[in-house]
Amino acid sequence: MPGFLSVVGCRIIPQKVGPLGLQDGRILWAPVFEILCKYNGSTAFFLHGREEGADYVYPGLLKSVDTDCNVLFLQVEPRHQPDEIDKDVSQIWTEMPFIRLESDDREKLLDFVSSQVRDIVPQAANALLFPLSRNGEVDSEQDFAVLHERRLLLLLMYNRVDTDLDLRSSAVCRSLDGDHPNRSKGKTLFRFLKTGLKQLLRKSRSTTGDQEHLKLNEFLRPGDIVGLSLRAKTVDVHCYKVWPCMHESLSSLYKFPIQAPKASHEYAGLWGGTFGWPPSSDKPGKALFLIFISYENQEMIATKILEGTSYVAHPNGSAMFIVNIDKPSVGIFPWDTEEESNTTIDVKESFKGEGISDGYGFRYPGSKPGSLFVLENGLLVFLWEESREVLTLQRLDLGELLRRGERVNPLSPVSNFVYLTKKYTNVYSGNPDSRNPLFFPRDDV
Repeated sequence: MPGFLSVVGCRIIPQKVGPLGLQDGRILWAPVFEILCKYNGSTAFFLHGREEGADYVYPGLLKSVDTDCNVLFLQVEPRHQPDEIDKDVSQIWTEMPFIRLESDDREKLLDFVSSQVRDIVPQAANALLFPLSRNGEVDSEQDFAVLHERRLLLLLMYNRVDTDLDLRSSAVCRSLDGDHPNRSKGKTLFRFLKTGLKQLLRKSRSTTGDQEHLKLNEFLRPGDIVGLSLRAKTVDVHCYKVWPCMHESLSSLYKFPIQAPKASHEYAGLWGGTFGWPPSSDKPGKALFLIFISYENQEMIATKILEGTSYVAHPNGSAMFIVNIDKPSVGIFPWDTEEESNTTIDVKESFKGEGISDGYGFRYPGSKPGSLFVLENGLLVFLWEESREVLTLQRLDLGELLRRGERVNPLSPVSNFVYLTKKYTNVYSGNPDSRNPLFFPRDDV
């Protein structure tokens, strides 16, 4: 955000395209996290979520940012207390790797700590997260005034949590056994200092001597203060084509490898569209597809990032189509004019390739021959030869779409945000706290 030194992480919601289309319509999105720069140069991290019908923020620390980072890890950080009686002695944050804990222990720690640091978002701080797309200077000034007040309120909330919240590790362990008040904070947690850690260690799987995993008593010590943290790291991520191979038991976000623009890679980047032709007179209600186009040697690869249906046939990360940029297609584009405008359709170039089809179950799609047509009006159209199905895409300016989009409630806790090996159903479709974004944004009313 200009002037605020802030980063806002947004999630595009699986949805259907309305009658105004992508250019003039409003895209649905939800906040995931944000990072605010404080006046002293330090940072404040907030995770966004929704529980029990209310919007929450979960404050934490931003840790160890690499300038070329490609993965964000949400973790629990213990802060070891010095042995001295003087409580003003600076506290040292441990570098013990949270990811070496057993997955069950990681999940329990994240669940408990987030339940203790969470705070309901006041109405005044639940408005704008970034400036909207405005035509008038007065509206823009009003937006920045609202953003300024919201930022001050969030930082006050953050500083209050930072000074008042005192989660002792043995109390955390006692709470993980299920014996804790629902919203206990501060010094009431000191009651569990003696017995909580021992009880958890007896039940924890990470006390079996497994050399690969860290034991809880090595990660937490009696007297530690614990909190949430976001670590931005550069790690060696294995990819299939451009899709990162994600670890299901880690709470993490992966960055796509963005290719530097080249003359021969002019179609690289983010595209959006629907199945069907013509796009100008297409009936509303078709699922929105977000497609990431990249290049690998002579291949142009269209990777599916998001699909706006309640049930998906193939996981995100599947290649919707792959074409060879050195092999022009001999196929003929089946339409000469656009029906509504009655304008002539000119094909700039075309490529031969293959598009996704049924294969061997959810994880292993097949492919069938097709052609990609690049139209003079900027659209990309992939046509399957046998079925005659059509996928029509247009380039997206995601920042502009978000600025004029419609915010919906944050996502309630789910096992993952993407369709991996087992999650066929759209994680947002059955959310009772949402306005069922699989239908339409409000511009369709």
